[in-house]
Amino acid sequence: MKLKYFGHSAFLLEIGGVRLAIDPFLKANPHGAVKLTSVACEYVLCTHAHEDHICDAAELAKLHGATLVAPFELAEHFAALGAATIDLMPGGGIDLPWGRLDMTPATHSSSIEGAHGQNRAMGVASGYLIRAEGRAFYHAGDTALFGDMRLIGRHGLDVACVPIGDRYTMGPADAIDALGLLKPRLAIPMHYNTTEQIRTDPHAFAVAAGQAGHAVRVMAPGETISP
Repeated sequence: MKLKYFGHSAFLLEIGGVRLAIDPFLKANPHGAVKLTSVACEYVLCTHAHEDHICDAAELAKLHGATLVAPFELAEHFAALGAATIDLMPGGGIDLPWGRLDMTPATHSSSIEGAHGQNRAMGVASGYLIRAEGRAFYHAGDTALFGDMRLIGRHGLDVACVPIGDRYTMGPADAIDALGLLKPRLAIPMHYNTTEQIRTDPHAFAVAAGQAGHAVRVMAPGETISP
């Protein structure tokens, strides 16, 4: 397993012989602009429809011939743009030749932001549980803390990416409680310091989480690890 972080909630996961770009906020990412040509992938996973999670999804998938995975309504939107898609809903999943994708619940909204505040609802928000090669990776998406996280982690998690930015998602304190339910071997904070509204100290979070018994790795944008 290899994991590259681009900042915000955007990652590239290599597992089972495939590459999955998750919530691709790349070209205009305040943590550092990324060229789409440098993010080769076979799948593009979107947790929900907000611009900071899908803005480069369709273009990235088209560029690399990748399959877009999203909650049903958002997948239908991408399909209408000509993309090859896999539509899922929380609680469902799909077996693929290299492993399994499960869509998990997330407590958040999902809409495409239009002009003059005319947002278009796009179903539900989600997270992803990705399993291959005997490993389990969880991307929580944008979410609040919720009790059923203990079910997501019930079979063991190698890595869990959790938001810590507060205001629109869990803040650091709730994220630590989330790790108590998920119990991953390694936690990676995300969705912070992209705007002033979600500014927080990930290293302070790592220290506090460590005091609660959780291993945390703060990844720098552009960093790749093999957890």
